[in-house]
Amino acid sequence: MKILVTGAAGFIGMHTCQVLLGRGDEIVGLDNLNDYYDPRLKEDRLARLIPHKGFRFVKLDVADRPGIERLFAEERFDRVIHLAAQAGVRYSLQNPHAYVESNLVGFMNILEGCRHNGVQHLVYASSSSVYGGNTLMPFSEHHSVDHPVSIYAATKKANELMAHTYSHLYGLPTTGLRFFTVYGPWGRPDMALFLFTKAILEGRPIDVFNHGRMQRDFTYIDDIVEGVVRTLDRTAAPDPGFNPLEPDPGRSDAPYRVFNIGNHDPLPLMDFIEAIEDALGKKAEKNFLPLQDGDVPATYADTAELNAWTGFKPGTSVREGVGRFVEWYREYYRS
Repeated sequence: MKILVTGAAGFIGMHTCQVLLGRGDEIVGLDNLNDYYDPRLKEDRLARLIPHKGFRFVKLDVADRPGIERLFAEERFDRVIHLAAQAGVRYSLQNPHAYVESNLVGFMNILEGCRHNGVQHLVYASSSSVYGGNTLMPFSEHHSVDHPVSIYAATKKANELMAHTYSHLYGLPTTGLRFFTVYGPWGRPDMALFLFTKAILEGRPIDVFNHGRMQRDFTYIDDIVEGVVRTLDRTAAPDPGFNPLEPDPGRSDAPYRVFNIGNHDPLPLMDFIEAIEDALGKKAEKNFLPLQDGDVPATYADTAELNAWTGFKPGTSVREGVGRFVEWYREYYRS
């Protein structure tokens, strides 16, 4: 297939492109290479893709409406994986306008490109952040997600609503993927694993929020990508059992689906830190702090729907995944 992957120089984007290229798909990778974090890391990810004969890179911002319109009209993609977004809960407190431009305006441009150019299936990144103030665990696609606690989460919920509208109005099959705390080699420098590893190696204290009383459903990158590719290959379809008198948030009479992709195994943050310490062979000095605005104390993915739809359930252990990350980090930064 000819597939557009937006955010191709990103963490999940690079790994996804590698898997698709490995099976013979033709990939157009789009990224704006912005400086939200070190562009050199993005360029080095991209350098792993560019030599492949099935890959072409386009430097473009998804918020550039004329540019996106031209790209879709010229390329006529079979399917689209939309991973480009302004990420990060905490940064959304400082610069909310960046999230509107990338996550709302940019997503609208992608939807319009798909609508007008015969795209067979749009798979896009949502986030576990949409569960917001929910405390019923594990988080299920059948739960309401009407109480976001950050602008980032609100934009991701908006993406799901926008996608459903296009599925309903224009029959565009869309699948949203709610990622749960993705980690692994080539990860983002603003994520806990990266920040903790760097600080411990440099002998600096790490900031531990909510005084360590946090749980996260840490999900290894290979599991995330497997979920992305499997959902791409099974096009969203209307649910014949959808009941409009008792509408289920996880169902629709339009070709629309949303899935959690998580490890289905929440881990206390202190255990995660211990896994990093063991992999590094060095203890962390800890700076315990209150819960930050926009954060939630726990996440836990119910992955039954993903398993039923694709036959896949993530399962890489945290100790295995953290070990692989530390090995990559030491090699990449020669530390």
